[in-house]
Amino acid sequence: MGQNTVHEEQMSKKKILVIADHPMSPSGVGTQTKYMIEALLKTGRYTFLCLGGAVKHADYTPQHVEPYGNDFRIFPIDGYGTHELIRSILQKERPDALWFMTDPRFYGWLWEIENEVRAVCPMIYYHVWDNFPAPEFNRRFYRSTDEVVCISKVTHEILQEVAPNVSSHYLPHAVNTNDFKKFKVSDERTSLLREQIFSHGDEDLQNKNKKIFFWNNRNARRKQPGTLIWWFKEWLDKVGHDKACLLMHTDAEDPHGQPLPHIIEHLGLHRGQVMLSTNKVSSAELGAFYNAADFTINIADAEGFGLGTLESLSCGTPIIVSMTGGLQEQVTNGSEWFGWGIQPDSKSVIGSLQVPYIYEDRISQKDFESCLTKALKLSKTKYKSMSDAGMKHVKENYSFEKYEKGWVGLMDGFIEKHGSWDTRKGYQRYHLVEVA
Repeated sequence: MGQNTVHEEQMSKKKILVIADHPMSPSGVGTQTKYMIEALLKTGRYTFLCLGGAVKHADYTPQHVEPYGNDFRIFPIDGYGTHELIRSILQKERPDALWFMTDPRFYGWLWEIENEVRAVCPMIYYHVWDNFPAPEFNRRFYRSTDEVVCISKVTHEILQEVAPNVSSHYLPHAVNTNDFKKFKVSDERTSLLREQIFSHGDEDLQNKNKKIFFWNNRNARRKQPGTLIWWFKEWLDKVGHDKACLLMHTDAEDPHGQPLPHIIEHLGLHRGQVMLSTNKVSSAELGAFYNAADFTINIADAEGFGLGTLESLSCGTPIIVSMTGGLQEQVTNGSEWFGWGIQPDSKSVIGSLQVPYIYEDRISQKDFESCLTKALKLSKTKYKSMSDAGMKHVKENYSFEKYEKGWVGLMDGFIEKHGSWDTRKGYQRYHLVEVA
């Protein structure tokens, strides 16, 4: 293929500017960004320029992601961008659309130059969370975006309530079932991992029949890692410290979280009752963790979606979750349950200058311990039934294929509906009028 042909093909593709977590990062936002990009690249109709933020960078050299070459470029940045950076990209790259994901408060600067951006380049926002009772603080962001896509039914319902005139869609996260799947009983990875867990700690606690509870999350306050350790310890005090253990895959001392090794030591759980996995692992390796575990826990006070529990269900491992955000639609389809959902016992009020106030859902220790006990006593027959139903739930509602098809349909329609640059449609600049 000649150089002119390659250039013409490149020019015919729609160029999308992406602002989100780095697509190669392990965060839920980064992972789903990568999935969306790869889905659209398969069509051969799109090319992507990504500002990869929210992670520490050892190297700021622009990256070309293989095998996509110039169709998938990543520019590592600190934070999420600046006025000057966006202005420069608009002039040099002339993107056909701007796609962004995560909390819109991180992009406060973007709305300051809204007229400059949206006059030529429509914006689509993948909305990761919202909460009652005052989601109005996000209304201005919604109204300054051409289309909003929501990751959960709860988020979509809230958006429709506070900004009914904004064009919005429901498209939940997906899970790659090639990595997150139920392993064979004889799989060496699972067997080895379980053996390591069972043999960890003091000999009097090395029970090969004990249940393994898994927690895979960021070490952040709202995720409640410290509370989880404390409550788990008090539950073990009642049922026996040889009956179960807790495996936590996280950054043990995240600056935005809690000093987990200190908490474990302080509570006297250094004999193998609570273990930390802190090394970064691949998706396939993480799949082994879910398979080795008997149950996966997420008791966050507020959760936009909660990708880890969806990955767990895809591996056939039931979940124990707070009934908040997207976790509610993961644990049940309304008729079947794929673990246990804990209804909030109370609410706390949080807020800041950016967020007037919102509720965080709080579950009770009593209800949490009750779920752990139910899990401990669950028969093999009921466990298998719950496991199979959870995997079916993921395949029917959160499949990779459905996610890819959804994004292709949305983006194709978005580009056609709104145009860009010389074909821009539907956006009116604000006009200042002098009043006598």
